[in-house]
Amino acid sequence: MNILITGASSGIGKELAKKYENQGHIIFAISRRKAEFENSYECDVANFEKLREIVKDITKNHQIDMVIANAGISYPHSASFMPFEEFKNTVDVNFLSIHALLENVVPQMKKNKKGKIVLISSLAGYVSSPTSLAYSASKRAINSYAEGLRNQLAPYNIKVINIKPGFIQSEMTAKNKFKMPFLLPLERGVERIEYAISKNKKEYAFPFVFASIVKLVTVLPTNLKDFILNKLNSSKI
Repeated sequence: MNILITGASSGIGKELAKKYENQGHIIFAISRRKAEFENSYECDVANFEKLREIVKDITKNHQIDMVIANAGISYPHSASFMPFEEFKNTVDVNFLSIHALLENVVPQMKKNKKGKIVLISSLAGYVSSPTSLAYSASKRAINSYAEGLRNQLAPYNIKVINIKPGFIQSEMTAKNKFKMPFLLPLERGVERIEYAISKNKKEYAFPFVFASIVKLVTVLPTNLKDFILNKLNSSKI
């Protein structure tokens, strides 16, 4: 397969790309820093013009079989009202870049009547954290986008897979100053993501116990849910 992946210079993206490359697949890696793959492109995915041009050039000469929209950022948890620039950057990188990434890939997949699109969301998309508002909002937007895109592309035999991990050891989570529940080693987290992709899971939230707790919180009465969230997040302020 020809696999296009963003955020491939570190963490989940790098490990996923290495796994697939070791299996004999061709990797097209896009990341802010130079990645260690032959077909590597330096680009901040929030630079939509550059991102679109890179993908346009790639798809001119190569058929992309799978896209993994993995690039993501988060700022340290804070009870402060976030500056607009930081909020916008979070939404641009985590969410809007996905559509820019897919602009030239989806028509190609539709023409070929096959393909996989993998979106890396988060358990944070289920319940919005008051200390990480932009991150939670961007991940919830991905969940909505994935649902609509999955059904839009179903007639073309294109699989849309929405992965919702909990905490996984990486550069991003290393910034967190609080105790992260059910924290998974990077290798273990990547194994679960690869499994979900191989099984064409429409949605895959993990680890199971943490995901179940988070999902339970979403169905609680609003007052009770708010009470729990305020208690949990007071330790992160």
